[in-house]
Amino acid sequence: MKCAANIDARMVEETAINLDPIQVAGRLTPEAMKAVIAWGDGYSVCDNCRKPFRLDYIQNPPLKEFHVELAEWLGMAQARTVPGARRAFQQVAGTYVEKGDPVLIGALAHYTSYLSVEICRGIVREIPKTADNHITPDDAANRIEDVIREFGTAPKLLYIDHVDYQFGNMHDVRGVAKVAHQYDVPVLYNGVYTVGVMPVNGKDLGVDFVVGSGHKSMAAPAPSGVLAATEERAEEVFRTTQMTGDLTGRKFGIKEVGIIGCSLMGAPIVGMLASFPKVKARVEQFDSEMANSKIIVDALKSIEGTKILSEYPRKHTLTRVDTSGSFDVVAQTHKKRGFFLSSALGKKGITGIIPGATKVWKFNTYGMTKKQAEYVAETYLGIAEENGLRVA
Repeated sequence: MKCAANIDARMVEETAINLDPIQVAGRLTPEAMKAVIAWGDGYSVCDNCRKPFRLDYIQNPPLKEFHVELAEWLGMAQARTVPGARRAFQQVAGTYVEKGDPVLIGALAHYTSYLSVEICRGIVREIPKTADNHITPDDAANRIEDVIREFGTAPKLLYIDHVDYQFGNMHDVRGVAKVAHQYDVPVLYNGVYTVGVMPVNGKDLGVDFVVGSGHKSMAAPAPSGVLAATEERAEEVFRTTQMTGDLTGRKFGIKEVGIIGCSLMGAPIVGMLASFPKVKARVEQFDSEMANSKIIVDALKSIEGTKILSEYPRKHTLTRVDTSGSFDVVAQTHKKRGFFLSSALGKKGITGIIPGATKVWKFNTYGMTKKQAEYVAETYLGIAEENGLRVA
């Protein structure tokens, strides 16, 4: 098969500074790289799978211990690993949402939140964003009341992003959860940009479920994610099968229904496990990450015509900028048009910005050193000055 012989080695992380919003916190640790090579075979982690025949009970590699430690780290009672955060959304929605049931989702949420409700034939109602692109407790309360009036019942679930993917803004999860619980609405915390990046404690936030992304924010291979729950909700979302075959009488032990029996396996789970010690350590250094991010954000902000669309001062390393009044002005007459910016960055060893984007775009500085941040900042300023843009 010719295509199999044409898979090039990916060298992005080795040869460039990567600003891609969805990649930087998912780059593997050296420990994960080694583990993936050693445990990459399909059912490798099942070498030592014994009764009760569930992956989160396997002790070599130490998956049982990992699941316990993961739950404690997130301030929750129980945790499972899943093939991506979207599967966690699906598992929670599948537990509580039936045809025609209303679910509240913040207007800045990722499309997978919506689809997890749609697959259950539920109905999404959105919590509006404010003028400064935030989801607030007051708006959540108003929308719960709207849903009660429309459906005659409170929402079956409420999804809230801690940090949204569109602006990288931080939202008042604790406040929204408090409001939701006044109506007995369970709250799903979407931490795909926070779990593994900054400290997260679901108990302190007052949420029922914590969802994280392994491949986006926990230095793990794709697809991987985590779902953690309170003790009360764990009994529901991690419920075990009660099925019996009508002819054979077969039963299936303690296999969990929502996850279709077995959780994450192979390279994704072992990679996540191998990275976990460093991930636990790095979340405590988030202030340093923000200091490096500020270097680049402030440099961009100093270029005349550039606007920071995300909340400022920044609270997360994912940032959305509007350069329609700066770099896009250059693009109108440049021979490379909008591709001049990504081309200029590429020549300086910087990648991750969508080629051709000079109006509105996002970047993520997570994992950079201070020296790298200063280099990226200087590069943007240099490109601006070379193209006749004024720098304050």
